[in-house]
Amino acid sequence: MNTQNIREITDGQRAFFATEQTLDVSFRKRQLARLEAAVYAWQPEIEQALFQDLGKDATESWMTEIGMVLSEIRYQRRHLEEFARESCVPTPLANFYARSRIVKMPYGTVLVMSPWNYPFLLSMQPLVEALAAGNTVVLKPGSASSHTSQVMADMLASVFPSSYVAVIQGGHAENSALLAQKFDYIFFTGSRHVGQVVLEAAAKYVTPVTLELGGKSPAIVDETADIALSARRILWGKALNAGQTCVAPDYVLVHESVKDGLVRQLRHEANIQVNADAKIITEKAFARLSGLIEAEEKLGRPVYSRGREYPKIGMTIVDDVQWSDPVMDQEIFGPILPVLTYSDWETDVVQKMKDLPHPLACYLFSRNHGHIQWMKTRMQFGGGCVNDTVIQLASDRLPFGGVGDSGMGQYHGKFGFDTFTHLKSVVEKGLWIDVPVRYRPFTTRAEKLIRRLMK
Repeated sequence: MNTQNIREITDGQRAFFATEQTLDVSFRKRQLARLEAAVYAWQPEIEQALFQDLGKDATESWMTEIGMVLSEIRYQRRHLEEFARESCVPTPLANFYARSRIVKMPYGTVLVMSPWNYPFLLSMQPLVEALAAGNTVVLKPGSASSHTSQVMADMLASVFPSSYVAVIQGGHAENSALLAQKFDYIFFTGSRHVGQVVLEAAAKYVTPVTLELGGKSPAIVDETADIALSARRILWGKALNAGQTCVAPDYVLVHESVKDGLVRQLRHEANIQVNADAKIITEKAFARLSGLIEAEEKLGRPVYSRGREYPKIGMTIVDDVQWSDPVMDQEIFGPILPVLTYSDWETDVVQKMKDLPHPLACYLFSRNHGHIQWMKTRMQFGGGCVNDTVIQLASDRLPFGGVGDSGMGQYHGKFGFDTFTHLKSVVEKGLWIDVPVRYRPFTTRAEKLIRRLMK
């Protein structure tokens, strides 16, 4: 799609937003109902596309993508009137007599740029929240998951006019053309590098942005953990989508006294929790991951692998990894699980986590109250779990987002509605009384009264 076509779409969306139809909450609820019906109707095509792109079976597709989108639609429909309702707040005495209100307004035309790894969920969830908030949406899905992108384009075109919701497919050229346009809000999920490009483009128009990025999310296992259950839950979180998950445990940091037992259990789980159809998304990604495995083998690290042949890589556990290893230089984003050990909690865990970039997620496996409190209240990360992995994403009532290098802003549930909403402050001042002390010239009496009113 060329730049002229893209400009026509964005101009059309601005014109539609200017009609003020989307300001009507009942209009938004009707559109969400239509979208929910469409997702159910297109479910077979969505599942087939996810299998073609990523090798996801129907259960994983429902659990991690389709079901979560439907849950988001239902949640927004159920709470939309509450979320959109203007609220009254106390008025300071200095503003007597007046009413103070917060009015919820959509931004306007929103650009949602989504990745390939959860192509349906990470496209549709922010889209649902943007529509619930009263915006129009241009969706740019990831080019690598082309089958799912096409199904979404067809499904959304069957429900909405392009002046309300439009899907633009393509690669770098289309991304550049979109970022050259002025949007009222940009929501991006992807790599830190591309996120910086998006942020630079948004700065030209002073466009607000949410960035959902990634990072190396640790799974920390101390000596008090339930080792068998920890291994099962770590492997589950890592095995989803062949490790191509932004909040997957990137590596394990385990106390030296329980390391051998944990590695045995991880290997055991790797032989059980297997999706033989799971695919690595591209040859380039396959080559990068293969290179990491080979680099660890050259270093003499014990490597347990279920094998690899494009487009598949079996779960691979790398033992005795050091912080300086190649596998620790980048977010892995694949089915490779490095295992590192620590001996001293304060030096090897607390201080080390302070020295590293803030991850998108953190997972702590422990029965130690002090360790749990440290993780919850002192460590910087986007979100996480105690004694589990990934499930923080499954709640409509929890925000999802990064901090520092792992992103800015959050969404899901009401947090998503608020992300795509401008909170407008309005003071309605009465006409029957006008306090004169605020007007010049200020007398000594007026000054004293002003100071008293503003205490």
